[in-house]
Amino acid sequence: MCGIGGVMSSAAEAAPTFGEMRRMVAMLSHRGPDGYGLYRDDQVGLVHSRLSIIDLAGGAQPLSNEDGSVWLTFNGEIFNYIELRQNLAELGHRFSTSGDSEVIVHCYERYGSRAWEMLNGQFAFALWDSRRRLLWLVRDRLGILPLHYARARGHVVFASEAKAIFAGGRIAPRVDPEGLCQAFTTWSAMAPRSAFQDIRQVPPATALCFDSALCAREQTYWRVHPARPSFAKGSADDALEAQLKRSVALRLRADVPVGAYVSGGLDSSVITSLAAEARGHVETFGIRFADPRFDETREQRLVAKHLGVHHHELLCSASDIRDALPETVWHCETPLLRTSPVPLFLLSQAVKAAGVKTVLTGEGADELLCGYTIFKEDQIRRFWARSPQSTMRPALLQRIHHYVGAEGARQNAVWQSFFSHKLLETAHPFYSHLIRWRNTAWTLRLLAPEIRNSLPLESMFADMAAELPPDWSAWDPVTRAQYIEIQGFMSSYLLSCQGDRVAMAHGVEARYPFLDPDFVDFCFTLETTDKMIGTRDKIALRRVARRRLPPEISGRRKQPFRAPIAAALFDRDEATFEDALSPSNLAASGYFDTTAVTQLLARARARGRSLGEREEMGLIGVLTLQLLNDAFGPQFRQRALEAEALLAGMRCDVWVDRAIDKPSIPPPHSVLSAFEVRH
Repeated sequence: MCGIGGVMSSAAEAAPTFGEMRRMVAMLSHRGPDGYGLYRDDQVGLVHSRLSIIDLAGGAQPLSNEDGSVWLTFNGEIFNYIELRQNLAELGHRFSTSGDSEVIVHCYERYGSRAWEMLNGQFAFALWDSRRRLLWLVRDRLGILPLHYARARGHVVFASEAKAIFAGGRIAPRVDPEGLCQAFTTWSAMAPRSAFQDIRQVPPATALCFDSALCAREQTYWRVHPARPSFAKGSADDALEAQLKRSVALRLRADVPVGAYVSGGLDSSVITSLAAEARGHVETFGIRFADPRFDETREQRLVAKHLGVHHHELLCSASDIRDALPETVWHCETPLLRTSPVPLFLLSQAVKAAGVKTVLTGEGADELLCGYTIFKEDQIRRFWARSPQSTMRPALLQRIHHYVGAEGARQNAVWQSFFSHKLLETAHPFYSHLIRWRNTAWTLRLLAPEIRNSLPLESMFADMAAELPPDWSAWDPVTRAQYIEIQGFMSSYLLSCQGDRVAMAHGVEARYPFLDPDFVDFCFTLETTDKMIGTRDKIALRRVARRRLPPEISGRRKQPFRAPIAAALFDRDEATFEDALSPSNLAASGYFDTTAVTQLLARARARGRSLGEREEMGLIGVLTLQLLNDAFGPQFRQRALEAEALLAGMRCDVWVDRAIDKPSIPPPHSVLSAFEVRH
């Protein structure tokens, strides 16, 4: 994958400058350290930083069609590019490269905006149709890859990451209060919001089209469409395995080695077994926590031994998490409520050091096959609502949360009350997620009143409900819960903060076989009983896993990926973040209720005291918001200067200038002779 960006000027404004474009691409060089390219004409500038994975010699960007009327800067992979290329060649299209990027240009020439529907991949790209004066910003179906944009005084500026937009100089970084409220409720601002004012995210499965006057129209080219079950109960196993085999095979297409993440859980283990079967040799990577409460090393080693793969372990301690947290926040570009992204940031660093650029991961299975406890909680709450007198109510809850019933009558009453919140409002569009969001929203009390009141919960829910599909009310409750989880937590947080952002921080591309479009559609044709029966999850996938993995793995309960929190950051003897969390700096930032934060911090630092889950989330949110404020405030200019200095040592592969006002500086001497420099 790569980093992309650019600027579109209205017809009345001057063309983008190479100075602005160079500042933008410099800030994306971590995403693409193998080279960069620039294109501009009288209205549009495109930038690209390249991570070479397919067509290592000929895939430089921005690239164009034969007559130079369509230009593309592309981040991601089109996994079915071989098949698309063959079809287009038969229709008379001529290709000058062997990679996947050029396929998009020719698909657009042939099919126009219907082309996006044909792409099986993970992508974010900008396509400039200079003849029609149209700029397209397009993002993949599930939002695997990021794409941001902003309007600024007669211009539209866009990039893979917000920091590149800020580096261009047209917009200054400012945290958005409404984005903060959403992040402190649903873990991340949901598209089109972001954590920054004026910065918008292109939503998943969306193409934005800007004309020469910068008027925009939005095209949603895909939605989840639940279908009638196409398999008899219990008969979907072979089809599921065949779909996954095809998905893995497509994601093994690369001109560099492809590794895999192994967590020790079911999902990543199934993917690794399929990759090992297809490739023979696979390098695998896993995290070994020094804290045994979070460690899954035994299961990882069991899988590696069973499959005969070469497994690498990264030991991650509390101090490692503490030290890497600021840099992780810089790359995630949002406050965090968990430290889980940090070990994954460190793991991608280890992957890069091992010489691997691409890894397969298991994300997506829990959302598509009901692996999370939230789906079980939803079913139990609906049973409670239907059967208020049932004696099974506590027992059902205990099946998914074993601590219920073992903590005494008072604590059990607390749990009963927690899960009874708005119990009878089963028609609420977000019924499945209400108790979780309400619990997380406790953290809002740590924000200043003017911040937390900028987006009340009911207003937030109303905004989100307005984006639901028109046939939503006809869906069954399980499918509704899946949709919310996919569009919300997965796309906005998991694939970003624990996915693309922390992988691409070190130039590592993560690929997601469970998120293949055909596999996603397939999962919505399954009977609910192939996903979940009672409190048992991922039914069909577990049956497939029994054919391939030891029973300790195929039958293992899900262990959520978590990392040490309070002990790593808030111990009374830990002074790393003392300055960031001082009352004076908390007050200076203007985001917080300083008294509430100071009191909670004192509790965290008291000997023998432990914090509850939401209290820990609150402190992590406060700390990471302070770190975000520092990174995009006082430290930003220095980071931008350092990035520009690094760019001077990178190879410039493409430098195309079609603007009437010629640049005052010549192209870099490092431009490869294979690419024409046009004036």
